Amino acid sequence: MDVKNAHPSSFRDPSGYVYIENGDIKRRINPIYFKQYQALTDSGFYNILFENGLLIKHEEVESTTDQIIIKAEKIPFITYPYEWSFNMYKEAALLTLKLQKYSLEKGFSLKDASAFNITFHKGKALFIDTLSFDFYKENSPWRAYKQFITHFFGPLVLAHYHGAQQLKLLSNFIDGIPVKMLSSMLPFKTKLSPILYSNIHLLAKLEDQHNEDYKGETKKATLSKKGQLNIIKSLYDYIKDLELKEHSEWGNYYTKTNYTDAAFIKKSDIINGWVKNLKPSRLIDVGGNDGTFVRKLDSALETALVCDIDNNAVDFNHKTQKLNKEQTMLPFVLDVLNPSAAIGLNNVERDSFINRIKDFAPQVTLALAVIHHMSLSGNVPFSESAKFFSSFSEHLIIEFPKRNDSWVQRLLNNKADFKDHFEFYTIGNFEKAYSVYFEVVEKIIIENSERVLYLFKVS
Repeated sequence: MDVKNAHPSSFRDPSGYVYIENGDIKRRINPIYFKQYQALTDSGFYNILFENGLLIKHEEVESTTDQIIIKAEKIPFITYPYEWSFNMYKEAALLTLKLQKYSLEKGFSLKDASAFNITFHKGKALFIDTLSFDFYKENSPWRAYKQFITHFFGPLVLAHYHGAQQLKLLSNFIDGIPVKMLSSMLPFKTKLSPILYSNIHLLAKLEDQHNEDYKGETKKATLSKKGQLNIIKSLYDYIKDLELKEHSEWGNYYTKTNYTDAAFIKKSDIINGWVKNLKPSRLIDVGGNDGTFVRKLDSALETALVCDIDNNAVDFNHKTQKLNKEQTMLPFVLDVLNPSAAIGLNNVERDSFINRIKDFAPQVTLALAVIHHMSLSGNVPFSESAKFFSSFSEHLIIEFPKRNDSWVQRLLNNKADFKDHFEFYTIGNFEKAYSVYFEVVEKIIIENSERVLYLFKVS
């Protein structure tokens, strides 16, 4: 298999691979997949998925006896499963099950059920692996069933019982969380649940038994199409009703902020004015909570990334986005003190946040109510946060809460005996450190607050 031009995330599938040519996203289809591709195309299967926004759109640009080349719609920013909030993860899981159900009804089946086959685009989950569909063989079980359990069902159930942090496990288990590990991490009472027992605990038990009994030959399992559809329905219904049991501190941040109503409106107006003058098409709000300030912008943005460390805030943003049918905003979970790393073979299969945001190249970065958390909660010197922000964006709109701000005081008091170590946290030291990387375009003190807004430009 010739994969010398393959994108680092696309070399495992013998059916074909993705590559980039002159900025276009293209996919080479190998002869081994020609029959499936033609059947999926001629039957209208692909077109139905395109029309319903379930599968990334493509157009055929070349066809020979050796290869077929398709050009895919370009997605501005790819997010990975460990960057999704709980309800985003649920949406991705349900999309996978919908696709498998539809595939079965049309004589096909998903051969892959990796969570990395999905990303979020134009306000919804989107399947991006065009070559994941294969012919359905009568009485064959779902080939990707176990992968679905280890990539979707298991992580969601873990998050339900132990919190949204469990969703980040896929960054350590790129091929799915092992079923034995899933089984061991769930409460004993889950063995009394028929769906959890059959899809996780029994699966782990059968895997152990298979390993013990393996003698170089395997028995082919059989399952009717009706039986497979019943399993899909039971998984779908269970996942649809799953909820988190945890609450967070920052999920309702803007209902607890120490701004007066007038100061809050003033802050929003200043930010809106600055962004309007800069006319960006791409923007990121780092620590953007529920997307409040991005929604207040009166600018024609093509893509606005809004990331936050708090799952519940991102979930609320995602739900609001769905309700308003917003297509330009992309919420995701990100710890600015520990951004997603590059993982996989050669550490290049899944790109780091830093590389992706540099490629995205936002013209404006918003960093509101975040510097005091980086500096005081994360012990990050001003020089390091300045270096971070200057590495991917030309303009930075940043809010500095002064030492008398109630949130700053709260964070300082949490330091107890080490409080004196944070004497560096002053507006003078902040300006001095940031002047190494930025020049001040404008500085405005927010009246009736202890906060100052800066518009910086990379120097």
